[in-house]
Amino acid sequence: MNATPVVMITGATSGFGEACARLFAQQGWRLIITGRRQQRLDELQQALGGADRVHTSCFDISDRQAVEQAFADLPDAFNKIDVLINNAGLALGLEAAHETRLDDWEKMVDTNIKGLLYCTRTVLPGMVERKTGYIINIGSVAGNWPYPGGNVYCGTKAFVRQFSLAVRADLLGTNVRVSNIEPGNAETEFSMVRFKDDKNRADKVYQGTIALRAEDVADTVWWLVNTPQHVNVTTLELMPTQEANGPMAFHRE
Repeated sequence: MNATPVVMITGATSGFGEACARLFAQQGWRLIITGRRQQRLDELQQALGGADRVHTSCFDISDRQAVEQAFADLPDAFNKIDVLINNAGLALGLEAAHETRLDDWEKMVDTNIKGLLYCTRTVLPGMVERKTGYIINIGSVAGNWPYPGGNVYCGTKAFVRQFSLAVRADLLGTNVRVSNIEPGNAETEFSMVRFKDDKNRADKVYQGTIALRAEDVADTVWWLVNTPQHVNVTTLELMPTQEANGPMAFHRE
């Protein structure tokens, strides 16, 4: 690990990504923060120590060329990444499979799967060469427990789980670790994005319950990074106390 370690966080402008950025900055790390909103990146950069401590990179992770260019443009102080947090992702809509918009399905696949692939593949060779590094993927309980309207979102998060396990197998002997964190119900901008800024629908997701906070997930990421080098937590499912897996669904005539 670098004398001053470097963490790259995708989707750092809100939610889990922003919470991770704030926590790692408090602990003295250098940060590469990415997102699609330059103003938010700039504000976070200034809040967390300025350009010497935080490098911003504004691009859409579903754009392979933009991802590759962003990595090529990293300053020397930031180009040896110790930890990659693949956080950027989204859900769109809650319609049944026969009623949803194909554009929404494609956007989820492009972001949740392809974006994660582009960032991971670009970072891994350097980690393997240095024989150190950590890939932390933000999956979801939706990858394990399907629900009505989840269709492609659930599928993309199931991919994150299996991809994490397979990459972990590929990296055996390299000293590079891989973990998949699977949060449950969490109160962030997630539902506002899913329901296209319909606040009433978004608020109902959290009504009458205590959801996870973004800081809860950031604390979990920090704990993982600080486990001993010989420890690899493969998959970690994280739910609020007021959420649990329910019974099987039945349709009755």
